Amino acid sequence: MSRTRTAARFAAVATAAVMAAGTLTVTSGAVAAAVDSCADIDVTYAMGTQFGVSGPPDSDPVYDALVAALDARLAGAKTVSYYRVNYPAGLEPWSASVGNRDLVRHIKAQAAACPNQTFAAVGYSQGANVVSNSVGVSSLGSLTGAPIVAVIPANIEPRVTALVLYGSPQRGMPLYKPTTITGTYQARTLDDCATGDPACGGGVDPAAHLSYSRPEHSVPAADFIAARS
Repeated sequence: MSRTRTAARFAAVATAAVMAAGTLTVTSGAVAAAVDSCADIDVTYAMGTQFGVSGPPDSDPVYDALVAALDARLAGAKTVSYYRVNYPAGLEPWSASVGNRDLVRHIKAQAAACPNQTFAAVGYSQGANVVSNSVGVSSLGSLTGAPIVAVIPANIEPRVTALVLYGSPQRGMPLYKPTTITGTYQARTLDDCATGDPACGGGVDPAAHLSYSRPEHSVPAADFIAARS
């Protein structure tokens, strides 16, 4: 089981009357290019926007909570590999596009190497934009959105059994265009927005956007992925 580790921090930034938060990725080119072992399920995770680094070098509470919940849920019934999307996760207008390209690259490589593997893609905050772009739903026009530069090919699409979006800016914020996952992937998507989250629900509680490591979010996400894989 391969897990790409990163340094992370959650912070908030005011944009008009709204906020977004996230983490910083640190991955080597060699790790990013590697194909993981042929586990039953491959989970790709795209982090949120980063504003600095603090805490333990392996810290990413949202990712760690999801991994723990999914491993506990499957309890040896199926094997899982995990991949962290390698992208800036910054405020650059092209940031989510870089993540979009890497996510699709990874899944294509895994699909070619592991013909029986199924896939789940999980995105938090800006990472939700990365996931949306990768299935052909543009994030352009939302906070930290960017143009689509790659899409999971049609021949791999049936193997992508679950998408999980945490705190997706595409759900709608003041001054931004709301969009959601539609079409083929709609029934395979868990779009999780915490009560009061300003990034996805127009709320006024910045702490809600930092709450996705809690069991009320990680456990349903793990159940959703497990049930469809």
